[in-house]
Amino acid sequence: MPITGVYFIPSNPNASTALQVITERLRAAFPNEELTPIGRWGLEQKLLRDTQGLLPSSNSNKKPSNPRYMQFLSLTHYPTHGFIYTSEPEKPIPAPNQNQNQGARGPVNAIAPDHSPSPPMVMTTIPPSSYGTLFQHFTYACQPFWNHRFTLAVPNGIVYEVGDFRVRLGDVRQTFPTARVRGTVVEIEWRGPSVVEAIPVDREDGSFDVGVGAGGGCDVDVEVAGIDLASSAIEESDIDAEYAATASLIREFWGRLGVEAREAILIPNVGREVKDRLRRWKKSGSGADTRADTKVDRTGSVVGERAEEDPDPWSGADVARQFMEVLRFNR
Repeated sequence: MPITGVYFIPSNPNASTALQVITERLRAAFPNEELTPIGRWGLEQKLLRDTQGLLPSSNSNKKPSNPRYMQFLSLTHYPTHGFIYTSEPEKPIPAPNQNQNQGARGPVNAIAPDHSPSPPMVMTTIPPSSYGTLFQHFTYACQPFWNHRFTLAVPNGIVYEVGDFRVRLGDVRQTFPTARVRGTVVEIEWRGPSVVEAIPVDREDGSFDVGVGAGGGCDVDVEVAGIDLASSAIEESDIDAEYAATASLIREFWGRLGVEAREAILIPNVGREVKDRLRRWKKSGSGADTRADTKVDRTGSVVGERAEEDPDPWSGADVARQFMEVLRFNR
């Protein structure tokens, strides 16, 4: 799974987007690079919100519940699966005992301030054949519980190779409920040597192909990079350090363009699937059963059945989170 950063530059409805400006800045900032498009890319994101969070509470003394969201995302550069990011249900708060109720009383109709964090999110991936069917299920069969807020798309993005980076950029268009242009999104992918890319992908039977990295199209020569492929030589702290160092490189790259934007790089939960794969790799060396089952693991990801044509069902989970983070408009 390559390490990436995503930037979004909003635009006014009647103004031009920053796409042309960013393209010109790329050419000016990297004059020695041949900026010829090497391909096209696209995405589609659909956001749903629970209807309970949209309705006013009948009890003015009751603290309103945190809204729950469900996001569907498909990326053309990860064609073997779609991404779904869902809020976990809130855990019920135990009722205070009688002694607590005898404490100092506040105003009769006051709502207690909400200091609780937002509900955690759970990421899962599903085959493309089930992606559209599941979305239709939630928009029709579950319509009383979930409200389709908007659909966004990048219909015809452009891909450039710039040194050790791959840059994807395109205009974001809202297609539902009304059509409008929202701005420009840029994904910057690190293509150089990486410890993260050196961690092998596990097979469905729980074994690992040592020497076969996490993929994502990143060419990693572990011998040239000096990366030790022994599982004992890589720790989770190494992954954290790799993400932090690569984030600095991505920010330096973006800084050369001189464009203000909303950033998503080291966001919550990024790198979880990579660390989970590292744990399974270490367990495989001890003879433990590392096969993933259909349950929510402790990393906040739903592990489901793997499609035969999808060797790495978690590839792209990080960049999916980043896109979902920057494309949050008035949810």
